[in-house]
Amino acid sequence: MKTAITEMFGIEHPIIQGGMHYVGFAEMAAAVSNAGGLGIITALTQKTPADLANEIARCKDMTDKPIGVNVTFLPTVNAPDYPAIIKTIIEGGVTVVETAGNNPVAVLPHLKDAGIKVIHKCTAVRHALKAQNIGCDAVSVDGFECGGHPGEDDIPNFILLPRAADELEIPFVSSGGMADGRSLMASIALGASGMNMGTRFIATKEAPVHENVKAAIVAASELDTRLVMRPLRNTERVMTNDAVEELLKIEKEKGDDLKFEDVIEQVAGVYPRIMMDGEMDAGAWSCGMVAGLINDIPTCQELMDRIMGEAEDIRQRMNAISA
Repeated sequence: MKTAITEMFGIEHPIIQGGMHYVGFAEMAAAVSNAGGLGIITALTQKTPADLANEIARCKDMTDKPIGVNVTFLPTVNAPDYPAIIKTIIEGGVTVVETAGNNPVAVLPHLKDAGIKVIHKCTAVRHALKAQNIGCDAVSVDGFECGGHPGEDDIPNFILLPRAADELEIPFVSSGGMADGRSLMASIALGASGMNMGTRFIATKEAPVHENVKAAIVAASELDTRLVMRPLRNTERVMTNDAVEELLKIEKEKGDDLKFEDVIEQVAGVYPRIMMDGEMDAGAWSCGMVAGLINDIPTCQELMDRIMGEAEDIRQRMNAISA
């Protein structure tokens, strides 16, 4: 399937694996890229730029296909060494960067000069237009269904995607709630040029996470995620567990007096314990409502082949409908 996204990124299928903390390692990115999509390494999971350089090199040893790196710009006082991260990405020969979080305008000239394509994650049309205006090549439009940070507008993809299509001139992909061929074809029907999947790729054989994490996604329904940190306007969709329910209890008790420090135990530094050690009640971890559509743990190749087969079946079915 050829779309503006496959042509821009040099990939076979219009499917991107989003950047995910303690998931986007070399093994994950290489498996997705080898299956015809675009695999993404998560820069901030790596402790130093040197570690990121090693991770990019490891990934390139596993695939000769295009790969990307996610760089999330955090609103923190002690920010990561972003100039060194960007330098590492450029020197590593990466062809695509997925930016997220704060405005990436400061790094765009460096990436553009290196011939790197930039796709920015947005949760609102106004943010997507800003990304377009500052020179991003594409955007990933994140609906309210998504795992992680859905923004504060609560607009689901059936509204957000056609709104983006109405306004944008650059290509965009759907993100949030994406799992299969139906997701892909629906996204294209609504104006996207492909889709970004996060949670669905965690439940694959190659995903370098503990088996408890994969089992939790398969066992979950669409009712098993929660929105946390809403009072702090830093909303995150996470899989429910004991720590999350405790977090929500604290939020309710504190009310308008809630501070980040009140819930730091449930949200800070928990990813290694969950993703690597399988401690499923250690804290809050991002998971989309799409868990309700995930019932197995295939290889990335099996998943990609299935999605593209389903998409072709849908295309033929739609073509057979009489006018």
